[in-house]
Amino acid sequence: MIPSPIFDADTEGFRDAFRKFLEQEAVPHHRRWEKEGMVDRGLWTKAGEMGFLCPDMPEEYGGAGADFRFNAVISEEIARHGLSGIGFGLHSDIVAPYILHYGSEAQKQKYLPKLARGEMVTAIAMTEPGAGSDLQGVKTSAIKQRDHYILNGSKTFITNGQHADLVIVVAKTDPKEGAKGTSLFLVESTWDGFSKGNNLEKVGMKAQDTSELFFQDVKVPVENLLGPENSGFIALMNELPQERLIVAISAIAGSEAALEWTIEYCKERKAFKKPIMSFQNTRFTLAELKADITAGRCFLDKCLEMHLQKKLDIPTAAMLKQWTTDLQCKVMDECMQLHGGYGYMWDYPIARAWADARVQKIYAGTNEIMKEIVARSL
Repeated sequence: MIPSPIFDADTEGFRDAFRKFLEQEAVPHHRRWEKEGMVDRGLWTKAGEMGFLCPDMPEEYGGAGADFRFNAVISEEIARHGLSGIGFGLHSDIVAPYILHYGSEAQKQKYLPKLARGEMVTAIAMTEPGAGSDLQGVKTSAIKQRDHYILNGSKTFITNGQHADLVIVVAKTDPKEGAKGTSLFLVESTWDGFSKGNNLEKVGMKAQDTSELFFQDVKVPVENLLGPENSGFIALMNELPQERLIVAISAIAGSEAALEWTIEYCKERKAFKKPIMSFQNTRFTLAELKADITAGRCFLDKCLEMHLQKKLDIPTAAMLKQWTTDLQCKVMDECMQLHGGYGYMWDYPIARAWADARVQKIYAGTNEIMKEIVARSL
């Protein structure tokens, strides 16, 4: 692949350190985590101790004060190692920024250092059984009573749901106002009335804990309202470009890894007494994939550059997420095909990568919604 102009010696040194961390602390255990449905909780603590959580968080809140490229490196390496069950990206790149950008100083001081140290694992609860990509259809309610809110409702498909100690919950505080009546709350998992359902069994990302969450008359102190009341929808829209960028980073890195695995396999595997790589169909398929992935890397690098300059807008992020995840699923399907029957065996990384990739076109807003966002901007 062509070298990325985004990364430098500092980010590559960080990449080497994080890669070694994954190879020592994650890779040997991942098959067990897939069977158990979640990673070991201790991985979060170790990552926090090594500075691999929330690297772009300001130093006064426990982070390293680095720029977002270091977050991108973490997402890339997790994808390249086929370790999709590790939910660092949601924790560091989605939840932490909400608190940093919209939280009070007291909220930042209370929670952010714990996030950076891995003492608290976080999740964000948007999706409901009856409202997927339609955030305006949220039914979970929060009714204010003096010095607290009463939270009622349920959420589903919540990444990090089983491990989560702190959850950003999207709830309606003024149902008459639709999306404009949505607020965000910081809810601790130990509070009365907050319960976690079963760890959901998924087609892929089997080591990632994903849960239903239930809220029954949960008392949320007013000081745990995140940002002004009824400003939740605006906050969600402002933060979604970074979330979609993270999905695209994973998509391209995962595609690059799959191509590398497949090239190596095709050079070694023989059919009709010849290496699979000697067949024109194989070479042309791989050549096309390499061209597509290279184009995707260039698009991604440009969007990452725009994000570092705070110029990545909602339609561009939507285009990036839709195009790269469509590409990822194409790459995984073609690479699995070139592996033949072995590609369908769980022992081969391409099989797990193929299964893991499919959800990328669904979460962070389905790709159909991404197309609608782009269409509205035309």
